[in-house]
Amino acid sequence: MIVLAKKKEEKEEYTLEDLPGVGPTTAEKLREAGYTDLIELAVASPKDLADTVGIGEGVAQKIILAARKYANVGSFETGDVIYERRKKVTKLTTGSSDFDTLLGGGLETQAITEFFGEFGSGKTQIMHQLAVNVQLPKDKGGLEGHAVYIDTENTFRPERIKQMAEALELDPVEVLKKIHVARAFNSNHQILLVDKAMELAKEYPVRLLIVDSLTAHFRAEYVGRGSLAERQQLLNKHMHDLLKFADLNNAVVAVTNQVSSNPGMMFGDPTQPIGGNIVGHTATYRIYLRKSRGNKRIARLIDSPALPDGEVVIKIVKEGIRDA
Repeated sequence: MIVLAKKKEEKEEYTLEDLPGVGPTTAEKLREAGYTDLIELAVASPKDLADTVGIGEGVAQKIILAARKYANVGSFETGDVIYERRKKVTKLTTGSSDFDTLLGGGLETQAITEFFGEFGSGKTQIMHQLAVNVQLPKDKGGLEGHAVYIDTENTFRPERIKQMAEALELDPVEVLKKIHVARAFNSNHQILLVDKAMELAKEYPVRLLIVDSLTAHFRAEYVGRGSLAERQQLLNKHMHDLLKFADLNNAVVAVTNQVSSNPGMMFGDPTQPIGGNIVGHTATYRIYLRKSRGNKRIARLIDSPALPDGEVVIKIVKEGIRDA
């Protein structure tokens, strides 16, 4: 259900049944398929809608056009309206004040922040720290919310959460209760879990969604150039589902990514994140993590809509992520 402005003073409620050609049976099929909001219908593709609900593409096209009309999708907004909406954006601390400064105050809600680097560069450690930090009060850099952790490589460790929680003087049992973990066994399951996270967010105040790691299953299942197009198409859908989750729940989305080495690169760092332009264009912020001496790691911001490139040194200790 969505409330739409008819005139400046009055509002009217529209439901799925109000759409031309949508009776109770079709409306129920739409809801079972996850289309509970007119905006979700308005931005769907006719083919996806037809395949999911089991209707013809022509009928799907008519439903989508009607939803766009009723939901007023596609209209332009002035910059001041967007500015007001941006005021709802908040920041989540990383645990390191230097790292937060690099990110303009911390990880931004309504955005995807990608962390990529070689094994042992600290990606999963940072994800654990964020899952604890999101529960902190807002005056301490938290969002007072729950976390969803999609684990694709069996790397989630409650023992590590306990250490980090105790270092922040939080009750580790209560902290663990607010982290909802799901193991993704393949890429399709991984995509499905984002839909499940959307349902979970209706029951709990989920302010952080973690995917660790984003590309591991896609990389393993789609091997060779012949399957590259299909892999990128699925990865593109997955990234946009994550962005949609961030927008609808004013949440932080943090993903880790594997890397590969480009042997053809003669100069500079040959390390490149998996996923190509699909991940590069959809991730709002991209952070390259590298090992340094001992427990230190170098975090470099390489892509941001408004912040300059830069890097900081952080350390990973028993207590968690801290300034070096």
